[in-house]
Amino acid sequence: MTKKALITGITGQDGAYLSHFLLGKGYQVYGGIRRSSTDSTWRLKELQILNHIEPIFLELLEESNINHIVRTLQPDEIYNLGAMSFVQTSFDYPLYTANVVGLGAMRLLEAIRQESPNTRFYQASSSEMFGKVTENPQSEQTAFHPRSPYAISKCFAHFSVLNYREAYNIHASSGMLFNHESPLRGLEFVTRKITSTLAHIANGKKIILELGNLDSKRDWGFAGDYIKAMWLMLQQDKADDYVIATEESHTIREFLEKSAGYLGLKLTSEGEGVDEKIYDQNGHLIAKINPIHFRPTEVDLLLGDASKAKTILKWKPEHSFDKLVKVMMEADFDKVNKGISLQ
Repeated sequence: MTKKALITGITGQDGAYLSHFLLGKGYQVYGGIRRSSTDSTWRLKELQILNHIEPIFLELLEESNINHIVRTLQPDEIYNLGAMSFVQTSFDYPLYTANVVGLGAMRLLEAIRQESPNTRFYQASSSEMFGKVTENPQSEQTAFHPRSPYAISKCFAHFSVLNYREAYNIHASSGMLFNHESPLRGLEFVTRKITSTLAHIANGKKIILELGNLDSKRDWGFAGDYIKAMWLMLQQDKADDYVIATEESHTIREFLEKSAGYLGLKLTSEGEGVDEKIYDQNGHLIAKINPIHFRPTEVDLLLGDASKAKTILKWKPEHSFDKLVKVMMEADFDKVNKGISLQ
């Protein structure tokens, strides 16, 4: 029989790639979409899968809505990708973030317990939970030290999965995914902010890229690789938690320089700290530091140990850091060059 999958946050980067992947596996895909006056389905349209998905209005803040959907649909798998996912914004809306990200996951787990106990559940945990890291690299055994309301809320959801797995024998797994990017990443995220702005600059637009801490290190992978790990977790006989990462760490400065390099821009910097300015080989100001982009509590270094996923799930990333940057930079430059509006 055709498997049914419910994806919360289906209009996001991961939701779009996961939908495309599951449709290729023959799944019937149901997408949890929030009621909104704006159309957020551009990623699904870009992957040409919007008409192959069954949209369902789903609100992670509303328990009765979730229970009704789970009871009616009886999905084989639920992938909880819905969240207030921009870390910086979580400092401005901490209670809302906790309600959506933390309690939202528990509402789904409780709906499974009450209405569809055979449903398998995937929780999108995050490398941000490690925060002020206690060891490098970070594995499934590394202690959490969250540094934002977003990360705190993800920790709540993560431990909720563990509790429902142990208390009620629900097949619930968490993927502690390290930073994963793509041309479908939102423009507010630093990687896409870099590639989209540089694409406009290379096309002659006079704008300046504003950035925060250039020396923050992240373990960056390609989102299209990471969604395969989500699916693999739910195919295992035993539910568990996994770190998903490339096991390489790079600074934001490296991402910027690598992106510029693909456009033939050679960068030089002047000044230090918040006074740093970055120019191209012709002396044009390309980027500068704006303190507004610094978090109240910074996460300086994230580096994952994905050996468990490699051993048990037989998963490994297919895109290198260089290939990821190239794919993102080429996609944005091609759109800008063709006059296509970036989203």
